[in-house]
Amino acid sequence: MRRLLICLLALWTGLVLAQQPPTVHKDPFRGDTAFSDSARPPPLTGAENKDLKRVRSYAMQPPTIPHSIDNYQIDRFANKCMMCHSRVGAGESQATPISITHYTNRAGVFLADVDPRRYFCDTCHVVQMDVQPRVASTFEDVDAVVRRMRADAAKAKAQGRGK
Repeated sequence: MRRLLICLLALWTGLVLAQQPPTVHKDPFRGDTAFSDSARPPPLTGAENKDLKRVRSYAMQPPTIPHSIDNYQIDRFANKCMMCHSRVGAGESQATPISITHYTNRAGVFLADVDPRRYFCDTCHVVQMDVQPRVASTFEDVDAVVRRMRADAAKAKAQGRGK
């Protein structure tokens, strides 16, 4: 009898919980759409195509792509980026050649061709877009951090002299 009551209680609890409407959470990427529903993504903006290189925000940051790469084939069979950015292609097209690090394998050995780990450009590099951030960010450019630290040090030094 006790086992039957426990089973009925568990069944009743499951039925009650199943009747709850899905909770709507505020998410900057999904808006008011419930997690159980499919959200319609915002429309993509176009690439900048200004051919201007952006300043990098931190050391070793992969540069952004200053042009559209729509319909570029980048797969195991072909990489259209290499037409202009390989050593030979850069000489002909005057595009920026890919970094020497892309010709070095994991063991540090220099290769004649691009290391397979670096072959898929869009793994690290993204097209430049002039868009507003979808979420708030407190990221500071490394140069801004250095300037702030130097200003703080100068202020502390000046206050130390004034005493």
